[in-house]
Amino acid sequence: MAATTRFLHTADWQLGKPFAGVEDAQKRALLVQERFSVLERIGRLARDEGAAFIVVAGDVFDSPRPMPPVIAQACDAIGRLGLPVYAIPGNHDHGGEGSLWGTEFFRAQAADLAPNLTVLLSRQALEREDAVLFPCPLLQRHEAADPSGWLREAGLEDGRDPQRPRVVLAHGSVQDFDGFHDDEEADGGSRNRLDLGRLGLEAGRFDYVALGDWHGTKRVEDWAWYAGTPEPDRFTKGGDHDPGNVLLVEAGRGGTPWVRVLRTAGIEWHELDWDCAGDAGVAGLREQVERCVGQRVNRDVLRLRVRGSIGFEAMTSLEALMESWRARLIRLRLENEVVLAPSPEELEALTRREGDPVIARVAARLSELARGPEETAAVARQALRELHRACAAG
Repeated sequence: MAATTRFLHTADWQLGKPFAGVEDAQKRALLVQERFSVLERIGRLARDEGAAFIVVAGDVFDSPRPMPPVIAQACDAIGRLGLPVYAIPGNHDHGGEGSLWGTEFFRAQAADLAPNLTVLLSRQALEREDAVLFPCPLLQRHEAADPSGWLREAGLEDGRDPQRPRVVLAHGSVQDFDGFHDDEEADGGSRNRLDLGRLGLEAGRFDYVALGDWHGTKRVEDWAWYAGTPEPDRFTKGGDHDPGNVLLVEAGRGGTPWVRVLRTAGIEWHELDWDCAGDAGVAGLREQVERCVGQRVNRDVLRLRVRGSIGFEAMTSLEALMESWRARLIRLRLENEVVLAPSPEELEALTRREGDPVIARVAARLSELARGPEETAAVARQALRELHRACAAG
């Protein structure tokens, strides 16, 4: 009878990612730290679900030469996972010349803090009692040849127990994924192409392919999945992107693997487009944002695109909301196209101030200019806003 094994599939941790686009240093540090904190959640899930081991399909680190404190913290977090961990280098932390994997510092830290970690730098099978792992590490950032090509010639019956499931670890693209990267990403991503169609998976040569590189959880075939990054790290383009998960896998020799998605995200990334469409739209916007982030503080990132035309009081309310969201969110990335358009009642309150004829005349003139060419109109609208504030304060 064929044996089965249960393990956790994860990838794209990118520990040490700097999040340079977040201006506030304190909030930037929260995002950096959360990439380490998620490893504790991964370990807890793996143990609770009865996983025998964990595979990391590339990009443990965000760069091939992370700073020593990042290496030490990573090894400490990996050591606390409580299970064997098998990792391959990806495009961010490739295993070629100049990478961290061969340095004395990494080896010493891993030996002291993470004896459960095995970094698979060679394209040769690793045998466990319950599975055989076939790693396809990236030995440079961008490889011209298919990193999984060696599997087509691999001898699979050279004395190995034919009943143990065969698990491939690979990092790269199996198709063109439009919208993979946030527009803040400096690098266009991995160019390492994987041709799964030539591995004989349909014929049962392998039982599961643990993929990394695509940052969302994605089923490619029943036997091939991207785990995605366990902690979201960017705004995305495309509707099928689902970051913030790991995969619990149960695989047996010659059968269809059982895969379950487990949520691990600690910080949520949201995108919202909103048309205020009048003063009532500000209240609607507030409801939408609260629906996304609730009462949480420093646990959410929001990209907000807002447009529309609103009056004086609504603009004041909107600015107060923005100030509150900037304080509560890790980051508010704002695209604000809202235009000040005072209501007839608000304009009348300024232009017909019988007890203050100077203000009335100024307001009337500004109101006239606000209907002119856009460059002049924008200045006039701002001046009307300041006049309204002064009158309200007085």
